[in-house]
Amino acid sequence: MVIDAVSDHEEEPRFPSADPGLYETIYRRRDVRAQFTGAPIDPEVMRRVLLAAHAAPSVGLTQPWDFIVVDDVSVRREFFEHVQSERELFAEKLEGERAETFANIKIDGIMEASVSVVVTYDKQRGAPAVLGRNSIEDAGLYSVCLAIQNLWLAACAEDLGVGWVSFYREPFLSELLSIPAGIRPVAWLCVGPVSHLETVPDLERHNWRTRRPLDELLHLNRW
Repeated sequence: MVIDAVSDHEEEPRFPSADPGLYETIYRRRDVRAQFTGAPIDPEVMRRVLLAAHAAPSVGLTQPWDFIVVDDVSVRREFFEHVQSERELFAEKLEGERAETFANIKIDGIMEASVSVVVTYDKQRGAPAVLGRNSIEDAGLYSVCLAIQNLWLAACAEDLGVGWVSFYREPFLSELLSIPAGIRPVAWLCVGPVSHLETVPDLERHNWRTRRPLDELLHLNRW
């Protein structure tokens, strides 16, 4: 076998002795909601984080992302209110124990974080003949997600927290930030110093869902 199963439970990660930093950052990273302190971010640190995002691989070297840094409190407040209305719409679909559990889950740190970064996707960048996208239309969108992951890991390495807010309608956000037609907002990320990073992800701590072990999702050669 190329890959051997290890146990019925998720194993503790073992870091290579030569350079454990990357692995430690990957496993330490959390989707932050309640731990933002609101302290300012050193501009040089923020620049490094954005440069790391911009260093992500992209299909056809199109770099189809843009980054909108939002520090205007009034803009963040308007987005926050929109997110709360979307939260209520989702809550209406829940019943019983599920509804009670969700009521205790914080879904954003929009107002508590030091700043927000909105990452967008420009499908037309490099078009019409994007090398590598001719048969996989979403390859450009995948590229943007790689930039987001780079940003997230770089921020974690800088002792910053990041929280991805997904309770919003894309047309609302596009209008709020004057995003041009044809440019898709992919992520609103709350970014800033944190008091700490939880050792267990929020949704696990609140018993919303449990993490699956790798071996339940691992296949060899065929499904």
